[in-house]
Amino acid sequence: MTAVSSESATPSAVPTGGARISRRIAAISESATLAVDAKAKALKAAGKPVIGFGAGEPDFPTPDYIVEAAIAACHQPAMHRYTPAGGLPALKEAIVAKTARDSGLQATPANVLVTNGGKQAVYEAFATLLDPGDEVLLPAPYWTTYPEAIRLAGGVPVPVVADEQSGYLVSAAQLEAARTSRTKVLLFCSPSNPTGAVYPAEQVEEIGRWAVEHGLWVLTDEIYEHLVYGGATAPSMPVLVPELVDRCVVVNGVAKTYAMTGWRVGWMVGPTDVVKAATNLQSHATSNVANVSQAAAVAALSGDLSAAEAMRQAFDRRRRTIVAMLRQIPGVACPEPQGAFYVYPSVKGLLGRPIAGRTAETSVELAELILEEAEVAVVPGEAFGTPGYLRMSYALGDDDLVEGVSRMQRLLGSAG
Repeated sequence: MTAVSSESATPSAVPTGGARISRRIAAISESATLAVDAKAKALKAAGKPVIGFGAGEPDFPTPDYIVEAAIAACHQPAMHRYTPAGGLPALKEAIVAKTARDSGLQATPANVLVTNGGKQAVYEAFATLLDPGDEVLLPAPYWTTYPEAIRLAGGVPVPVVADEQSGYLVSAAQLEAARTSRTKVLLFCSPSNPTGAVYPAEQVEEIGRWAVEHGLWVLTDEIYEHLVYGGATAPSMPVLVPELVDRCVVVNGVAKTYAMTGWRVGWMVGPTDVVKAATNLQSHATSNVANVSQAAAVAALSGDLSAAEAMRQAFDRRRRTIVAMLRQIPGVACPEPQGAFYVYPSVKGLLGRPIAGRTAETSVELAELILEEAEVAVVPGEAFGTPGYLRMSYALGDDDLVEGVSRMQRLLGSAG
């Protein structure tokens, strides 16, 4: 064995001057929605009567039959061991059946990867598809995680902005204007987080055919598929445009439909080569999703949608309430969302005006003012790529919703 010289063992041989945190990770910003939710919960724990509209999670418990399936799984020794990195075969089969039932998209277990929530599916899809410098068209307002996942995978997010005048819907013409020779992927989300916008079928088809024409990939996030209101529907793009199937990744999960945000089960459905490559990545990153959570997800997907429908009806009632109340505030313009459980009001009319002896010049400052003066937590539009707006989740109890918006009415109604 060759001895290590005393010179090589000295501190001077250790690289110096490098940053403690890599540039890649240092560039990632904290999830604004989770940060607002954490701050609201911390204030509540300190005894403050804060009402939080920040987090995007149902306020309902996971249905009992799903919890019972998880309890039963805990008693099975096979669930105490490693299982396939790509997901339990029973869950893959359940996802295939559920996908055919709910959207009409036909798949096989080889097209499915089970992930630790929808976020992991989004990141792994981008990591699998993107090379450094590849561009992703990103309709804005966008979910705060999307651009971070794109950048972390080496891609370049290219926001394509829609405002309340269009109902927060981007057009194929806008997408075409943003397309370059480096464009590889379109990210599509309907129903939308953060706006609740739902694309009509003809617009989904038009955008899908545009993507096919230009040889683009589409990542479509369908996690809010069952939360639609007022007769709206949320068709799946690769079903309307079958030619897109071989260049499309569908992301979904149990979090929103079944009130299972904490169980961390999502999935992607895509071409077999993409799914295999993403599975290889997951085999090194996390291995299998927790088996008990997967067993719960099998029960969720194999059951009916009655519990989801009860939640949808409650969200619909709250949707109508929050829109009506926000529209009573001078300077606030609030489109009526057709899906998910968010409103995305424009508050541009409140900026630069005195409120409770203070003046907010940005929606970040306005959100801080609302939290400090009214003890109501909302998320500023800067987190979603469009300053001048607020995102508010109406996935909270009816009484808290009314009390929270009433506080905002009292505070903001006095804006001079």
